[in-house]
Amino acid sequence: MEIPLEIERKFLIEYPDPIWLEHLPGSRCVGISQTYLLSEDGESRRVRTWCEDGRTTYIYTCKRSLTDLTRIEQESEITREAYETLLENADPKRSTIFKTRWCIPYESHVLEIDLYPFWQGEQAVLECELKSEDEVFAIPPEIRVIREVTGDRRYLNSSLAFEIPPADASPDHPVEK
Repeated sequence: MEIPLEIERKFLIEYPDPIWLEHLPGSRCVGISQTYLLSEDGESRRVRTWCEDGRTTYIYTCKRSLTDLTRIEQESEITREAYETLLENADPKRSTIFKTRWCIPYESHVLEIDLYPFWQGEQAVLECELKSEDEVFAIPPEIRVIREVTGDRRYLNSSLAFEIPPADASPDHPVEK
């Protein structure tokens, strides 16, 4: 059985121009809420709503790090009822993360830009999933990279959920129900 791997690089970027994002060919905008569940050391479990085009999908994910770039990722779509049941195991020390994600096809990859309301339009995170740790990819010149944060645990959503007060976590997009 093949182990499901997530290999990605992550960058802190200047807040991108929303009009530019909206007009990029093939770009998609998704509203995401992400709640972390109680889990064992070395493991991250979460439930997520993925709201796109008036439809909400519920997703359960379990991750375990192998290297700074690579994690074992087991992800599955679940029912709303299963989502609500899993929320009963939410980690009380972490806030739910709300973000707007722009999925942008660029060259042979899809770049994901996450905009967080608690950063108030100052910065964002760009992620690119890869097939191998040494795979080469490009970032559009319109995106201004502040620095690479791959492997910097402070920029993991699971870590951000510890840092932000619940009042600052509120969505800047409608969370569909």
